[in-house]
Order: sequence, then structure tokens, then C-alpha cells
Amino acid sequence: MSKGVQWLRSLVFVGQIYVMMAVIGIAFFPWALISKRGAMTACHMWCRWVRWTARWMVGLHTEVRGTPPTDEVVIASKHQSFLDIILIFGAVPAGKFIMKRELMWAPVIGQYGLKIGCVPVNRGKRSVAIKQMVADVARGRQHPGQLIIYPQGTRIAPGVKAPYKVGTGVLYEELGQDCVPVGTNVGVFWPRKGILRKPGTAVVEFLPRIEAGMERAAFMEQLEQEVETASNRLMREAGFDPDGVQDKR
Repeated sequence: MSKGVQWLRSLVFVGQIYVMMAVIGIAFFPWALISKRGAMTACHMWCRWVRWTARWMVGLHTEVRGTPPTDEVVIASKHQSFLDIILIFGAVPAGKFIMKRELMWAPVIGQYGLKIGCVPVNRGKRSVAIKQMVADVARGRQHPGQLIIYPQGTRIAPGVKAPYKVGTGVLYEELGQDCVPVGTNVGVFWPRKGILRKPGTAVVEFLPRIEAGMERAAFMEQLEQEVETASNRLMREAGFDPDGVQDKR
């Protein structure tokens, strides 16, 4: 199949998943307003829809490896594109995120985020933001579930090197919860920017959990080692050499 044809198929795929986000979001909105279960059902349904249509529309298969946690933990994942969000959230029963506070006011999305237990945080100086993050997460404990965070803070293209930020270690220390690392290769097939979606098998892998109670620096070192090692292995499995890109973006 030519790249042009694949791009056109990708364009249709991307367009329809956002249309279905609106359709499902509106259809479930009355239930979601009164029940967290309604919001979770809608979000999980959309994740399944994306995975199903990706398979036959653009030839992109998806796989979740390892054991997704069902208890109250911190999930710390490599973040390469929107697809790893979809796969991780769809694999756990009560996923929630730390989200930008301004998203609270976005129609439908903000209401769904709050209902599933997402924690809105203001932007600001790093030290202030971290303290607020810890306080807001602690206040959100009335919404038990799996807090999904991205230690590098943003989407990182395959092979690009970027530091792990201290906020993850602070949350791990202050919350006193186990941490489940996650590696991925999704960026090889679903890039952080652009329309083209490549055929293949995109994987997220839940790794053995890191028990609560480690010293922060040791925890951060172990987390980075495990996530990067697993992600590099999965990228090589997908035919991408992660050592071929050296610059920081």
C-alpha cells in the first residue's frame, strides 16, 4: 500500500474517532453527570472503539501486556502519543489523570474528567505546582483508582532522550502507594504529531510494580531504568532502533 493511500485512510480514521468521542460523550452525558460509573463506561467504550477501528481502518493492531493493576496505585508510563493514554486507561478499571485546570471548563471533556476522578492542577513554578499536585491528589482519594502519570511530563518521540521529572518521585513518596511502571512502543506507529498512522502492533506493557517506601532518588533511578529498558525493547521489536536518535526535543 502506498504512503498516500495510508495517509488518506489515517485521515478518515482520525476524523471518525473524534466524531465518535462526541457521539459517545453526548449519549452518555446524562448518566455521566449523576454517576462515575456512567462516565467510566463511556470512556472505556470509546477506547474499545478506537482500538477496533484502528485494526481494520489503518492496519494498526494493539496489545496490552503484563498485568494491569486493579488496586489503588500510581501508574508511571512512557508517553509517546495519544494511543498510550487510550491503551492504559482502557486496561484498568478506574484510571484517572492529573489534568490542566483549564480543561475543567472544556465542554463535556471537563465534566467527564472530574467525574472519573482526574485531578485539576494549575500551571506555575515547579515547586508550587508539585506541592499543589500532592495536595490535590490527596484530596482526590475519595475517588479510589489508578493514577496515571507521565514522568517525563510530555509526549516524547521514539528514541528521543528526555529527563524524568521529580514530580513523580514526590507523588510516590507522599502518597505512599505502589508504582506500576509501563513501557511502550506506540509512537513508532501513532506519532505525537501528524495524521499518518502506520500498520503494525502497538504495545503497552505493565511491568512488575515497585513497592511503596523506597527513597526518592533510588525510586526514580529504578523507574527510569525499567521504563526505558522495556520501551527500547518494544521499539526494537517493532523494527525501530531507539539508539539511532540522540537529540533532545
